[in-house]
Amino acid sequence: MRWITLTILLLPLLSFLLLIGGRKWRSRGLVAGIGVLTSYGAFHLSSYLLMNMIQKKTQVVISMPWLTLSDQVVHLGIKIGALQAVMLVLVSLVSCLVQIYSWGYMRDDERFPVFFAYLGLFTFSMLGLVSSANLLQIYIFWELVGLCSFLLIGYWYYKPEARDAAKKAFIVTRIGDVGFFIAILMIFWKIGSFELDAVSKAVSTGTISGVWVTWIAILILIGAIGKSGQFPLHTWLPDAMEGPTPVSALIHAATMVTAGIYLVAATFPVFLASSYALDIVSYIGGFTAIFAACIALVQTDIKRVLAYSTVSQLGYMMLALGSKGYVEGIFHLVTHGFFKALLFLAAGAVIVSLHHEQDLRKMGGLWKKNRGLAIWFLIGCFALVGLPPFSGFFSKDEILQTVYMDGRIGLFVLALITVFLTAFYVFRLYHLIFAGTSRTEQKNTPVPKVMMVPIAILGLLSTLAGFVQFPKAYFSSFLLQGSKLASLTSEAAPAWIGWVAVLFSLFGVGLATLLYWRGYQPAKPRVGLIGWAHRILEQKFYIDQLYHYVFALPLKGLGYFLIGWDRFVVGGLVRLVGLVPVGLSRIASMLQNGQTQTYALVSLIGFILLVIGVTVGRFFS
Repeated sequence: MRWITLTILLLPLLSFLLLIGGRKWRSRGLVAGIGVLTSYGAFHLSSYLLMNMIQKKTQVVISMPWLTLSDQVVHLGIKIGALQAVMLVLVSLVSCLVQIYSWGYMRDDERFPVFFAYLGLFTFSMLGLVSSANLLQIYIFWELVGLCSFLLIGYWYYKPEARDAAKKAFIVTRIGDVGFFIAILMIFWKIGSFELDAVSKAVSTGTISGVWVTWIAILILIGAIGKSGQFPLHTWLPDAMEGPTPVSALIHAATMVTAGIYLVAATFPVFLASSYALDIVSYIGGFTAIFAACIALVQTDIKRVLAYSTVSQLGYMMLALGSKGYVEGIFHLVTHGFFKALLFLAAGAVIVSLHHEQDLRKMGGLWKKNRGLAIWFLIGCFALVGLPPFSGFFSKDEILQTVYMDGRIGLFVLALITVFLTAFYVFRLYHLIFAGTSRTEQKNTPVPKVMMVPIAILGLLSTLAGFVQFPKAYFSSFLLQGSKLASLTSEAAPAWIGWVAVLFSLFGVGLATLLYWRGYQPAKPRVGLIGWAHRILEQKFYIDQLYHYVFALPLKGLGYFLIGWDRFVVGGLVRLVGLVPVGLSRIASMLQNGQTQTYALVSLIGFILLVIGVTVGRFFS
């Protein structure tokens, strides 16, 4: 199993090395074939590893000495437990499907090999992150994932919007990364190890306790907030939609943004040891869920609606983890990975069909022209809003039950309201795309078949994935095997919770259908309370403007001040120091006139001054 695990990690890296070296290759089939085959190989081996672990209930552990810090040896290690095996399958599967899809979506791009090389590097980084056995190693891959995000968001670097979005993502996520790095330093200071097992043991034995465990948990959470786009570090994720649609599906829906959720789950014993930390996790998750759902109500860009939906669903996962729902949070992570990747890839197919149009106000009537795409998109919508028997119903229902059973009634009500808002904006999106008549004069472009295959596979997974928890909780039993973590079971929760959630979803679907079923966009409210609320949502609660004036402009002003200080004060002093010897040398050069008489006179005067000085000195001594 060790060689299989290493091969899973090395296949995407091999893809990156081959494609970045062959970035001038003209054969798109060869380039895409390398990317697809290596990612499929990683998925195939990950699936084999997962099945082996289910049958034999074993773990894979690889460790070797890496660094020596003082008297402590840091190991380079891989540990594949139940959580890691699930993540390996999810990441490699979505990566494989996205690369198949990209074969059609990016077929006309001039930098086709570079794009697939970046996808390979990202896949390697993400697989390395979820399989690392210690926090230092996780942090290295964490930063490498951030680099890949920067490269892929800014892939179309000639577009100012893409460049700005890439820089914004890189800078904002760095804020969270600093918190995570400080947490790693504190852990090493307290226990002298970076190993995840050592951290869990230190928490259970009380080596890390009290205020220390709370601060470490909060700092880890800050890192997770940055990567997973939680409030208040969420602003980079919607802007990241400037990257190609396959990037949005792979990085900002199914894998990279879930790295923060994975980090909290991997260090869950730390959070369980601090009730304050759990409260913070749950409240940030609950607020993020409803906050992002409200903004999604008025977005007019197809990808930004899905982006804010991603932020909202990540909030649900955080809410589950903060309510001690370890299994429930990871279960929703998996189902969300399938149906949100489906929606993003289907949105990309819509964009291609409409000649790269992303404005919902210019769409409509696509049901009549591409019914197959409409059906797959509808399945993704049903899964997202949580209607049975689609996967989102099972995972979202378990989150609501967990929150309720944890006694967080206020957050439970907030989550139910978010269910309604989600259903409303999702079916507003659907009707504006597929219902009514087309609001553009351009003819539809056929969607390449190679793009429809991954959409169909993800549609089937979005339909069937929920049954791993129903009627028997197979997913729970596997995820908790060999673990000391306790998860609230949904069996003890009232049965009415699921039905109430479905009613809230149907109410949202019904209201959206009533308003938009003909593909009609109601007039924008301009007056009164509704108009005021609409403007606030349209401006995303003015968070970006707040950050611009409170942080960006003062820091920019500080930068200009430091530039001036360096150029005029420090530089001026340096130039002044240089002017002194230059001035003396010029005076000395004036005396060098080539006349022997003058040299003799100067020597005589110097000799006389020397004699006078010696004489006077002896007189006074």
